[in-house]
Amino acid sequence: MTEPPSVTTAGDTADVVILGAGPAGLLLGNLLQRGGVDCVVLERGSREHVRTRARAGFLAAHTVRILRRHGLADGLDRHGQDHSTCEFRSDDGRFRLDYGRLGRGERHTVYPQQDLVSDLLAHYLDAGGRVRFGTEALDVHGTGTDRPTVTVRTADGRPGHWRARYVAGCDGRHGAARRALPADAVRHHLDHGVSWLGLLADAPPSLDAVGYAVHHRGFAGHMARTATVTRYYLQCERATRATDWPDDRIWDELSLRLRADAYGPLHRGAISHRGVVHLESDVIEPLRQGSLFLAGDAASLISPSAAKGANLAVLEAELLAEALLDDLAHGDPAGLDTYSARALDHIWRAQEFSHWMIALLHGSPGADGEARFRDSLRRSRISALRDSRAQQDWFAEHYVGVGAP
Repeated sequence: MTEPPSVTTAGDTADVVILGAGPAGLLLGNLLQRGGVDCVVLERGSREHVRTRARAGFLAAHTVRILRRHGLADGLDRHGQDHSTCEFRSDDGRFRLDYGRLGRGERHTVYPQQDLVSDLLAHYLDAGGRVRFGTEALDVHGTGTDRPTVTVRTADGRPGHWRARYVAGCDGRHGAARRALPADAVRHHLDHGVSWLGLLADAPPSLDAVGYAVHHRGFAGHMARTATVTRYYLQCERATRATDWPDDRIWDELSLRLRADAYGPLHRGAISHRGVVHLESDVIEPLRQGSLFLAGDAASLISPSAAKGANLAVLEAELLAEALLDDLAHGDPAGLDTYSARALDHIWRAQEFSHWMIALLHGSPGADGEARFRDSLRRSRISALRDSRAQQDWFAEHYVGVGAP
C-alpha cells in the first residue's frame, strides 16, 4: 500500500471533494467509493500524523453497527473491548452502574480513535481511494453553484484547486468549510466555563470501570484505553498551561480526587501526553450551504464529557454518504435536502445529554448562595442516579446512544 502523491494541478476534479481525514471524512470516502462515486480526501496533515493523533476511544453501539454494516469493523472486532460499567465517587461514597444491563442494554466498545482512523484509511487506500496528504484547504468558492471549487496549498507551498460537484466539510471547527459559510449561517456556541487537563498515562487502568470523581477541588476522570494506557482528566483553572503540572503533581491530585486512600491506589506511569481542554459546545445551522455539507467537528463541537464526538461524526458520515449516493447515482436529491435536519436532530440530543453530564460532574465556583444551591442540585442528581431505576435507564440510553431512534 503506497501513499498517493500530494500534487494538485488546475485540472484536479472529483464528484465529491472531502476535506479532512478524520472519522467522518474517511468513512464518507469509503462509502462513496464503494458506491462508485469519484471522490478525493484532502488532508492538511501527514499520513503519519493522521494515523497517530490521539482522540477519544469509546464507540457507541450504533457506531459499531454502522462500521459492521459496511465491512469496516475488522480492527475493532479483533482488538476492541466491550465496556459497560461506570463508577461515581463523591463525598457520599461510591456506586456503580452496569449500564449495559439498563436502558436499551447497549455497551460501549473501547477502541482508540487513532486505530479506527488507521483502519478506515487502510480500507480506503487498499480499494484505490485518493487521499492528498499535506494538502491544506484554504477556501471553498462557489457553494451556491453546482461546480464549487476548493483552493489548496500543498506541503511545498504550491497553490492549486479542486473542482467538484459537492464538497463535504469534515475539517473541524477551524477548517476551510466553516470559513466558507455565508454570514447568515447560524452558529450556536456555549462556553461551559470548565477546563480539563487531558492526560494519557503509560499505565494500566486502575479501575475496571469508567471513573467519575466529584470533589470539592474539581472533577477527575478515569477512562481505560488499552491494557497499558489510561486516559485521565483533571479539572483545572482556565489559565492553566499543560506544562504547569509535572507528573508527580498529576498523580497526587488524581489520587486525592479519586479518593485512592479509600478505594485503592492508582497504577502510576509516565504521562505521555497532556493538554488543556476547554469545555465548549458549538453547532452550525443549517449543515448545508448549497453544494457544501458539514459533518463531524465542522458541523458541531461537543464537550468530551460524554464521549459523543467521534460517534456523531460516524453517524453523520453515513447519513451524508447515503444522500450523496442517492443524488449522484440515482438522481434523487431528497436525502440531501433532509440531511441537515436529520443530522441536527441527533446533534442536539447529544448536546443536551452532554450538558447534563457537565452539570452533574462539576461544582459551581464560589461560596455564595447560588453556588451552594447549584452544588445541592448536583448532589441530588447523583443521589437520584444512584437510587432511581428510571433515572438509571434514562442515563444508560443516552450515555451509550447518539440520539439514534
